[in-house]
Amino acid sequence: MYKLLLRPLLFLFDPEAVHHFTFRFIKISQKIPGVVALTKGMYKVRDEHLKVKALGLEFENPVGLAAGFDKDGKLFEELGHYGFGFIEVGTVTPKPQAGNEKPRLFRLKADQGLINRMGFNNGGVEALVKRLKKRSNHKLIMGGNIGKNKVTPNEEALNDYLICFDKLFDHVDYFVVNVSSPNTPNLRDLQEKEPLKQILMSLQAENFKKVKPKPVLLKIAPDLTDGQLDDIVEIVQESKIDGIIATNTTISRGNLKTPEATVKNIGAGGVSGLPVKERSTEVIRYLNQRSKGKIPIIAVGGIFNASDAREKLEAGAVLVQVYTGFVYEGPGIVKKICKGLLKNKA
Repeated sequence: MYKLLLRPLLFLFDPEAVHHFTFRFIKISQKIPGVVALTKGMYKVRDEHLKVKALGLEFENPVGLAAGFDKDGKLFEELGHYGFGFIEVGTVTPKPQAGNEKPRLFRLKADQGLINRMGFNNGGVEALVKRLKKRSNHKLIMGGNIGKNKVTPNEEALNDYLICFDKLFDHVDYFVVNVSSPNTPNLRDLQEKEPLKQILMSLQAENFKKVKPKPVLLKIAPDLTDGQLDDIVEIVQESKIDGIIATNTTISRGNLKTPEATVKNIGAGGVSGLPVKERSTEVIRYLNQRSKGKIPIIAVGGIFNASDAREKLEAGAVLVQVYTGFVYEGPGIVKKICKGLLKNKA
């Protein structure tokens, strides 16, 4: 029904406007008596074979919602009813920021992709904490994706990550350090060996002061060279962080079906969805081989169905996340992936 009726209608309108409309619709509809139970009944798949133990946590199933969809934690409880095994909020920054100028989100329908240059638009970490404090479903694993404010120079970026880490610590189950978005000027420079090592080592030092440290992961870009990926493996092992999320959006515009003039007219931004699927899998496989399977990897990038998820898992991932696939496939995507994975185990 979604792909036949709702998606064509929604795709007539501005993507960001549709995003906010969908949030409001879900929020209101889930308050209607019986709708929550109906939603859970339609979309949740419960099976012992789907459970995954990773990062010191137990996930009900391996399919999560990637960061960026619910940046401010406004809908995580309701989204949990659609069967996700975990949800990642953010990217959040210490101070609120508006992000880049609109329009900043575009569909590449011919490619089943998106281009975004949102720019870490969010209401700030204090607002997110207030919402997370009201969390009622503690069985649903929550991740906190943290970044730096645009106005913060790279030399002072560590402080922004520490602020977010400290304020979110009691309210999320794991952390993701985002230094790979292409939409904050010079942010990707923090993926270089020395600045990245400083951030991760400092965060871990803070983490290990806690009675019960939380898992910390690093989210990386798909555009890194093999040499840079080798550095990532070395830094992850040296800092003793818990894993990698591979990958963020790509700045590449190669092999797109969308006319070149259209893509050029859209301008800057990161491409997600099917266009990044192959490269994401390559990065996962490379990292898994270089680390000899010792670094847990969460896969994201072009996952639309069970076959896509299985491809990532076979490449070395332990969990998967969807974002663009959720937009194109609709609320049934988690159920379809989970059912497909179960068939493979039968």
